[in-house]
Amino acid sequence: MIGSIISFSAMAVAGRYVSSGLDTFEIMLYRSLIGVAIISAVVLGTGRRKTITTRHMGTQITRNLCHFTGQNLWLYAITVIPLAQVFALEFTGPIWALLLAPLVLGERLTWPRARAALIGFLGILIVTRPSPETLSPGIFAAAGAAIGFAGSAIYTRRLTRSESTLCILFWLTVTQAVMGLICAGYDGQIALPSAAAWPGVVVIGLAGLCAHYCLTTALGLAPASVVMPIDFTRLPVIAIVGMLLYAEPLDPWVLLGAAIIFAANYANILRETRAARRAPAPHG
Repeated sequence: MIGSIISFSAMAVAGRYVSSGLDTFEIMLYRSLIGVAIISAVVLGTGRRKTITTRHMGTQITRNLCHFTGQNLWLYAITVIPLAQVFALEFTGPIWALLLAPLVLGERLTWPRARAALIGFLGILIVTRPSPETLSPGIFAAAGAAIGFAGSAIYTRRLTRSESTLCILFWLTVTQAVMGLICAGYDGQIALPSAAAWPGVVVIGLAGLCAHYCLTTALGLAPASVVMPIDFTRLPVIAIVGMLLYAEPLDPWVLLGAAIIFAANYANILRETRAARRAPAPHG
């Protein structure tokens, strides 16, 4: 989880650094190409080519379209609003997943889940404090990014029933490279990173893969009720980074709203975990 926190923070700083010379589609293109190279090397080096299947390609593409959209909105948001505000709104992803799961996975929207969503929405209102003066494209982009990441998480849950993590990551990088190429090149112009920007682009590519690998591994080693409180420390860490590097003020309302969002998520995780423990084991 420490690796995940460092990686997400490094992505935010590097993304803001390279945004002066590259648009979000170009950043995603180069990030995905770096990912394709790394994942392909891992697949070939470990002899696991048979794990890369073409089953459920429709679900793979839908999942990756959600992630591509969310990531582009996130890359835009980190350049126009404080980093702490972006990360706080990103934590609403599980709330959106609760609302989307009945549509995609057929799960029931129970009253405890709905209550968690309502409390999380209260946290969103505290973070954004909506008014004509505070609402901005960056706020909407960060909120949209959270919805995109929620859709990605839901389809990932469906894919993990039959596909390996390596297979999911491989098609993630490949399809997003194609999407990035199409979106970045629709006007016939794709900017190449400058010599000064290349280190930032490489950091984004490596940190993106590392963050997801670390988070997935952590969830495999410990229950979500243990992992998620550690993940929440991303917010104060990025708030301090924003203050030191960009002189962004520490907004107590953002921290309060994020704490409420986290509390709603964590309470729901504890309830789901306890319910799973009480459920009778399947026979046979």
